[in-house]
Amino acid sequence: MRCPNCGCQEDKVVDSRASREGATIRRRRECISCQHRFTTYEEIERDGLMVLKRDGRHEEFSRDKLISGIRKACQKRPVSPKAMEDLVDHIVAKVTDEHENEVPGEFIGTLVMEGLRGIDDVAYVRFASVYRRFQEATDFVHEVKKLEAQQ
Repeated sequence: MRCPNCGCQEDKVVDSRASREGATIRRRRECISCQHRFTTYEEIERDGLMVLKRDGRHEEFSRDKLISGIRKACQKRPVSPKAMEDLVDHIVAKVTDEHENEVPGEFIGTLVMEGLRGIDDVAYVRFASVYRRFQEATDFVHEVKKLEAQQ
């Protein structure tokens, strides 16, 4: 690992612990040359999992794209970063448990909507509006009425 301070490639690990419920390993490192301490994260690389899009295209599954969409839906809402990370971890685990090579985009979208519904109603409606391609205001009203009926 290259030191972010001096660029030296010699370091030692001073602490390791599991984070994100065991999905990643957090390592605290110290540069041998300048003694600068920095943190790295290791996670399982999931090669080859492809998402089948609505239009038939295939795209590589991306945890970063998933968290980005959830953050956009939760923007300016009282949703903690930990809650968002936990939701992403749950979705990634579910996707990789149930699909080996290819996962339908619809499966991922449904998991995101279910998760957001349990966290924040506004974030849920925001995501649903993009995912379900709402065209008119009545689409929003219909979705909000469904939410109210469930409560």
